Amino acid sequence: MKLENLPKWAREIVRFLSIRPQFALWGNIYDIYPFEKDGRIVTFKITDYLREILKSEGFDLILEYEPLYGFSMLDGDPEVFKKIMEGKVEQKVSEHNPRTAQGIGMAATAVMAPVLAVGAAAIKGTDWLISRNKPLLCSLSKGYDIIEKLTHNDLAYVAVILKYVSRLSDICSPVDQSEFYYRLFRLLHNSSPKMIGGSRYPKFNTTIFVMDKENDIPAWFTIGNPKMKVISIPKPDNQLRKAIVQNVAKNLGGFETIEEVKRKDYLSLFVDQTNELYASEIISIVNLAKKENISFADIGDAIKRYKLGIIENPWSKLDPVKINDSESILMKRVKGQPRALRKAADIIKRSVYNLSGSQYSKFSQKPKGVMFLAGPTGVGKTELAKSLAELIFGSETSYVRFDMSEFSREHTDQRMIGAPPGYVGYEVGGELTNAVKQNPFAVLLFDEIEKAHPKILDIFLQLLDDGRLSSGRGETVYFSECLIIFTSNLGVYEIGPSGEKIQRIKPEMGYEQIEQNVRNAIEDYFKFTIQRPEILNRIGENVVIFDYIRKEVAGQIFEKMLSNVVGKLTETFRIDIRMEPEFKEKLRSVCCENLAMGGRGIGNKVEEILVNPISRSLFQLSAKEGEIYTLTDIEKENGSWQLKMKKVA
Repeated sequence: MKLENLPKWAREIVRFLSIRPQFALWGNIYDIYPFEKDGRIVTFKITDYLREILKSEGFDLILEYEPLYGFSMLDGDPEVFKKIMEGKVEQKVSEHNPRTAQGIGMAATAVMAPVLAVGAAAIKGTDWLISRNKPLLCSLSKGYDIIEKLTHNDLAYVAVILKYVSRLSDICSPVDQSEFYYRLFRLLHNSSPKMIGGSRYPKFNTTIFVMDKENDIPAWFTIGNPKMKVISIPKPDNQLRKAIVQNVAKNLGGFETIEEVKRKDYLSLFVDQTNELYASEIISIVNLAKKENISFADIGDAIKRYKLGIIENPWSKLDPVKINDSESILMKRVKGQPRALRKAADIIKRSVYNLSGSQYSKFSQKPKGVMFLAGPTGVGKTELAKSLAELIFGSETSYVRFDMSEFSREHTDQRMIGAPPGYVGYEVGGELTNAVKQNPFAVLLFDEIEKAHPKILDIFLQLLDDGRLSSGRGETVYFSECLIIFTSNLGVYEIGPSGEKIQRIKPEMGYEQIEQNVRNAIEDYFKFTIQRPEILNRIGENVVIFDYIRKEVAGQIFEKMLSNVVGKLTETFRIDIRMEPEFKEKLRSVCCENLAMGGRGIGNKVEEILVNPISRSLFQLSAKEGEIYTLTDIEKENGSWQLKMKKVA
């Protein structure tokens, strides 16, 4: 493979072989890596991939070392290895190694005994282990002795790959680890480049650490160390994914028969939608598509199934007649907010056709929809979220609410996405990411968003733009099938010079004035107060201002609440409650007198004036199943509402 075709991290290894004796690779080390070999693309695990690179750079022996199982020969002549191991150790090596007072020869004899006994043919390839039948609890000391001898040899270029370095703390004592790292550190500084055979330029016999995280080896080993090269291996970039996709997509049905232009489009879709995925996950997507008979033209469906882990898609099963009538269906629960209901109905309709974000890209992975509901309290913002969950997913259980006042401190972002490694709660995960992992098809309500710390709001940048979020554990959670709703009371009040609350909008104002005042307050908050205009930009034109509950709407809400109370008694206890017209009108007048608190205010009055007194009266009258009562009057006595009711039958 040509150097320019290798990923950046692999090119760094090649370019530093003559400059750095040791390398530390961390990050994406458990993936597979495409390599061009004999004119075709093959994929290797990390050690085999490194073997191919090192072979092409003239290394004669390439070995891997596992602490419990010893050395395996990945490539090279076993006879050359035996000659190196049987050679005399330089005096300076044993002088400064008191733990191996008998020299490397003894260690080599003990470790290599199985090899010498079975002969060269038996150890070819990857079959040779330090101790096949009895793995050592921790063989670091013996392992180091061999690494040291291989590093100082002048017979052949040798590379040793140290596998599973991150697991050393689980199997070896701190003392053994400290000695191992110290001796490797000393070896690093005592190494020198060599000219062996017909080499074009001198290079080191190298040792390569392969580990999960950069800090899995002591910081003193790498920081400020000019002889150690630390290299991060990222997830596959666009070029690497493209090479893999072009190679594996041929295995899908319909790949060869589809016209060229569309084939390029679907290949581009495959590459784009696998951003942030591992190469091995791309292979898994192809295997999933083959197993479920998904054609190449429907590769987007296979990707979605892999990401979400769910085949059943509620969005694709919505009743067209029901969706077409969604505005009037929502109106049965949310009263007096025609603009909000129209916006919600539009979002549902475009989501069914998967058009959310399609103006930017036909392969958009944005959430199904986003709404920012603002306005006075008690006007139906939360009720709309519940109604949408029931309409789309058939149940309010698909509605998940986050009270953003609970996220007012900077560090509470850990509650949302999970604590980072090393912190308490890391294993538990985040409330938001866990909720969507368990149910990718959900309505997410972030209530009173202005009460959250500004840092918490930064979480929504990635969520709204890419439809995904990385949890504290590094997992990617996808929100492409979610409906995102924010609610806010911004613009209803402002803080005066003395810290007092001043009402910016009032029920007697017209809707246009209310809308303008609230919109201005929202823009000021995001642009100037918290300096996050990019969040508002991602919400776009989906800001919906709710109106106050007007008198005619208040009557509808009152009737609905009254029906709920009476219906509950009838359905549960078979007690029939009837109301005389004068009683009902008086109750309506008192409950709908002050609309400043919206529907909740009406509900609070209904509870105080009707629900509490009727409960008392039913107990006093020892009400029984099948009885009928008529409510005739209400009066306030000694600060408490008293209900007059009589038994009819």
